[in-house]
Amino acid sequence: MNDHIQPDGSDAYEGAHEHDHGALGDAEFAEFMELAAEEGFDLEDVEGAIEAAGHGPLPVLAVVGRPNVGKSTLVNRIIGRREAVVEDKPGVTRDRVTYEAEWAGRRFKVVDTGGWEQDVLGIDASVAAQAEYAIEAADAVVFVVDAKVGATDTDEAVVRLLRKAGKPVVLCANKVDGPSGEADAAYLWSLGLGEPYPVSALHGRGTGDMLDQVLEVLPQAPAQTFGTAVGGPRRVALIGRPNVGKSSLLNKVAGEERVVVNELAGTTRDPVDEMIELGGKTWKFVDTAGIRKRVHLQQGADYYASLRTAAAVEKAEVAVVLIDAADSISVQDQRIVTMAVEAGRALVLAYNKWDTLDEERRYYLEREIETELGQVVWAPRVNVSARTGRHMEKLVPAIETALEGWETRVPTGRLNAFLGELVAAHPHPVRGGKQPRILFGTQAGTRPPRFVLFASGFIEAGYRRFIERRLREEFGFEGTPIHISVRVREKRGRKK
Repeated sequence: MNDHIQPDGSDAYEGAHEHDHGALGDAEFAEFMELAAEEGFDLEDVEGAIEAAGHGPLPVLAVVGRPNVGKSTLVNRIIGRREAVVEDKPGVTRDRVTYEAEWAGRRFKVVDTGGWEQDVLGIDASVAAQAEYAIEAADAVVFVVDAKVGATDTDEAVVRLLRKAGKPVVLCANKVDGPSGEADAAYLWSLGLGEPYPVSALHGRGTGDMLDQVLEVLPQAPAQTFGTAVGGPRRVALIGRPNVGKSSLLNKVAGEERVVVNELAGTTRDPVDEMIELGGKTWKFVDTAGIRKRVHLQQGADYYASLRTAAAVEKAEVAVVLIDAADSISVQDQRIVTMAVEAGRALVLAYNKWDTLDEERRYYLEREIETELGQVVWAPRVNVSARTGRHMEKLVPAIETALEGWETRVPTGRLNAFLGELVAAHPHPVRGGKQPRILFGTQAGTRPPRFVLFASGFIEAGYRRFIERRLREEFGFEGTPIHISVRVREKRGRKK
């Protein structure tokens, strides 16, 4: 895209790879740092802000193990806040399974598989299914074992899965609260996964050493980097709640029965990454079909669905969220959309079973879309029928539009001219006798677009949303989330 060409004619990504200036080339970066110095910013802070915002897709760490070994407690310890639900009894369904973390200046994502036990399938099968979904999305794995209990048959089953997957593993011997427990941890050498790291997730003991080892084995970027092969197939995740028609849609676009759906949630599944010819191009569809609700398995099936969705989204570039237009838009639909947005993927909304709607349902659906999905009005929308194939030809242009928005970059000069006009016409409200101003900014990365704005004071959330809205009006960004971070100038005299 032309937006990737710098003033000196160099490619944005070349500059990024050689000098870690995000998406800025050398000339643009030098010019930008001059501007920051004039405005009195600490140049190290500015460079750090660009570097932090300019990261591409983050590597993924999966935390696996049987129920009640302390996985969610460990996840909370890693991410530095209580966000993963911790409860003694298994069966707690959580909205989110993926979190962002930072350790020793490195950022990565954590996939939590904590705590759900499916009695109907048996403990081994349910743990193995959870671990399998998480490992599929991960670049490295933390395997949590209760050091007090020691290795169980279920732990051995997960070890076999880990060996088969071939991903790097850090063995966490949890519930070691003092030196006396370290002998228990030593017994876990028998698992054959290397050194067990004695940890107390509850009290934080030993977690630093364990995370240092995690950084040793975690790649700087995900194994599947984007755009490695020019003209290679783009990766599309087909996601949505159970029974929404994902398998039917995949089979319809493939023109044959590609996906076999199993009745039981989380037992067996066929490989469902499919190469499909569509609209004159080859696409790689990462399907998440195959999970079906049963009344007595409802909580578990939802939990597996969220794990499975997280795995698919991490492997994809664009998420096509399939929504059953005949049903009311559910909380689960909203969660899945939010998951794709938070993962920073391009987004397309596909409303299935459109051919079955009468005028009244269409009227109410439009109202629901306005109220329930108002936060993603920027996502391209297609009304399809997986059963009849209606409007399937509109899917590819929508995906291409979303990917184009996802990869768009605004040159720094053009962005600052736009910001200058915007701030002059619509200044930030005065708060406490002060009026913070956005001084300048840059787009530090793409896929999705990530902006860093530098300001004289705190910028309120409402004004940030206003800026995002105006950025979209001016530059497009259709089908992509936008990340905006704001750095405030510290109170000190200007540097001369």
